[in-house]
Amino acid sequence: MSTPTRLVSLGAAVLLIVGLSACTAEPEEAAPLPTSPVVQLGAPGEPNRTLSPEEAAGLGSPTYVEQDVLFVRDMLHHHSQAIQMTGYVDERTTDEDIRLLAERMNVSQADEITQLETWLQTRGEPVRDPDDSHAHSAESMPGLLTDAELAQLEAAEGEEFERLFLAYMIRHHEGAIQMVTELYADGGGQESDIDAFARHVEADQGIEIARMKELLAEREG
Repeated sequence: MSTPTRLVSLGAAVLLIVGLSACTAEPEEAAPLPTSPVVQLGAPGEPNRTLSPEEAAGLGSPTYVEQDVLFVRDMLHHHSQAIQMTGYVDERTTDEDIRLLAERMNVSQADEITQLETWLQTRGEPVRDPDDSHAHSAESMPGLLTDAELAQLEAAEGEEFERLFLAYMIRHHEGAIQMVTELYADGGGQESDIDAFARHVEADQGIEIARMKELLAEREG
């Protein structure tokens, strides 16, 4: 074989080897396990837990469950009554502390109602359950006022109204926090948006409860 022929054959062989090497897929490496600690937040009142690397690697993005939907619908009704209560304030007391507190509650809970309705709508869930046969009442939902208590609050004025408003709203807020506790106990609250909302309710209403207890103590003292 002549030298030019040998060079052509050698070149073809080299190209073939390179082409085969390029077509050979590199074996995929397994995703490394997390090396930094991953802490899973506990439900209200429960301790946090540090996950093992294997548990952390297996974490996905939790989706919402039926308990979350029921919680959102109930909280919508709960917030609506709170707004009804704050609506009585301006015409029944001139106390600036209570008026400012009521205004804050009205704005924050109205915003949260919009947030909760949007959460349901973006997931294709009706804002009101058409098959829900139980009426929301003080017996079925923590912290709700009865019709008689609402009428009593609406009829009161001045210092009597202030004491009733604070006492009833403290109970109302404590009911909302109880609803959060029950949500986690029933297996809900794992989806990120619901978890964030529930923890916000617990923290924000806890702060308002402390403030309302101070104001009520001043009036009862």
